[in-house]
Amino acid sequence: MPNVEQIVQSLGLVVVAAPLLLTVILGISSLVGRPLSEEKTTLLGHGTIVCGLLASIAILGIMLVVGKRHIPIPLGDWVVIPHHYHFSIKIVFDRLSVPFVILSYVLSGTIGAFASQYVHREPGFNRFFSLYSIFVLGMVVTALAGTIETLFTGWELVGLSSTLLVAFYQERPAPPRNALWIWAVYRVSDAALLLAAVVMHHMRGEGDFDRLLGSGIWPDEVSKLEPRQAMFVGALLLIAVAGKSALVPFSGWLPRAMEGPTPSSAVFYGALSVHLGAFLLLRISPLLALSPGISTAVIVIGLLTAVVAHLAGSVQTDIKTALSFASLVQVGIIVTEIGLGWHYIALIHLLGHACLRTLQFVRAPTLLQDYRRLEDALGERLPRGRAGIEQYRTWLYRWSLERGYLDAFLSEYFVAPFVRVFRWCDRMERRWTDFLSRGPSRDSDRPAGQSGGIDDLT
Repeated sequence: MPNVEQIVQSLGLVVVAAPLLLTVILGISSLVGRPLSEEKTTLLGHGTIVCGLLASIAILGIMLVVGKRHIPIPLGDWVVIPHHYHFSIKIVFDRLSVPFVILSYVLSGTIGAFASQYVHREPGFNRFFSLYSIFVLGMVVTALAGTIETLFTGWELVGLSSTLLVAFYQERPAPPRNALWIWAVYRVSDAALLLAAVVMHHMRGEGDFDRLLGSGIWPDEVSKLEPRQAMFVGALLLIAVAGKSALVPFSGWLPRAMEGPTPSSAVFYGALSVHLGAFLLLRISPLLALSPGISTAVIVIGLLTAVVAHLAGSVQTDIKTALSFASLVQVGIIVTEIGLGWHYIALIHLLGHACLRTLQFVRAPTLLQDYRRLEDALGERLPRGRAGIEQYRTWLYRWSLERGYLDAFLSEYFVAPFVRVFRWCDRMERRWTDFLSRGPSRDSDRPAGQSGGIDDLT
């Protein structure tokens, strides 16, 4: 008779293998130029999601029955350099990862069913579901990650797929331009996460969360790091969290993501992707407990994000943008709860809010039509709220309409200095090549009239 851990290990492999199988099949069929039909793609997507969901629920049931709260499943070492580097793949089932992976499957399955009708007969149907499968795989890997390398892999898959889906309507200029801005912010976030991984390896020789975060079971783990070490790693991870979850000062990219199809907006920026930062903070909560400074920074950033998002969302006229800022308000509150140490409250808040926003985003395309019908039926009796100049002072209204000038702030004080340095390097390179060739060097391959600077992002 197999023991409990062997059963959980087998089910755990199903949880990860289901979205991986979906990604491989859709990817290979696309690469060979023979994409599956809409019907086969839909059936395959539903089948793999249901298999992964049932396996996740079975693991939850087994853990509740036998009283297990932490079951690690090592999947082998990919790179081992004695005394220098240790790269291992590991998934973990505990009270944090199991609810989040079940949430990922439930909402991804819901959006998958909705998207099969929403993008029906669209030219990019196969492209949408290929990116969708990568996103589901990234969410599952991130949720179950037991090492920083595993988490970084899922983190990258989520960022890549969500950015490409923002640019889904590539025949229009706005979606690719907004996707480029989001990708630039994600690069900053990913660089901070990668640097944190390097620091973790320098401290412990590996990125295993069980050894880095200390003994105990989430959320009662006690890290053995020194407060200064915890503060340094926590600061890097907080930058990664801020970029991924659109916290201040990176909040400006969230409304840009609404250029994508409604299903991707719902599952990415209303339900799952926008909560990845909060999930990472919950995972590293022992480090926050060691560093009051980082905990305070988390609380301040969470509150600032909630206030800025509320003010910006109050003046929006587009329903998807208004919903995105409403989501950001709740994410800011969830981050604040994590900073205060209310881990279970934050987890419950995250699960409930993700489900609510998914429903609201899915309803967004038909909401205006329903509102017009209600208005026709009720006439002047329909209550109307005050907005804009009547509710806020002029300066506050303009500040909110410009979304706190966060994009302008980043462009002026962070992007512009780098662009000036790169242009100076380009001029120096041209002078050097002119000197070596004893004449004017070849012009840049960039098309004439293309600015190639901040304007490409903004």
